[in-house]
Amino acid sequence: MHPKYFDRQALTACWREGLLAQAVLGNPTGGYGRHPQLERFRSSPSPSSAVSVFLGGIADEADARGYSFNRGKILPAEGQVDLIPVTTAQLAYEWGHLRAKLERRSPAVAALWEGTELVAPHPLFTVIEGPIASWERPRG
Repeated sequence: MHPKYFDRQALTACWREGLLAQAVLGNPTGGYGRHPQLERFRSSPSPSSAVSVFLGGIADEADARGYSFNRGKILPAEGQVDLIPVTTAQLAYEWGHLRAKLERRSPAVAALWEGTELVAPHPLFTVIEGPIASWERPRG
């Protein structure tokens, strides 16, 4: 989903995880190289470039909030990066997961988005109808 919905903790975690994904896609060894959420980026014709665009969107939100994420860590994207499809059910699932975290650790941020049912995707993604992603492991 769009990083505007994130609290500080989610924004920084997403940045760290995105940097890890960038490293893994550049050198896919080790356990994290098989992480199911990397399938999002692997579905792109240029996975490394897709992660670069993803990280750019996270850094843009950090800039808007006055945070200082080091854009020098983002590898340059090569060529045009196509939007990656995300299904309506996957986006709703991720929103429910984030909303629960926000209610526990950042009630003021949760209150900002109270009543929001349909959220915007990260700028790298385009929404299509469909179920939760096959790689997702739904929680309780």
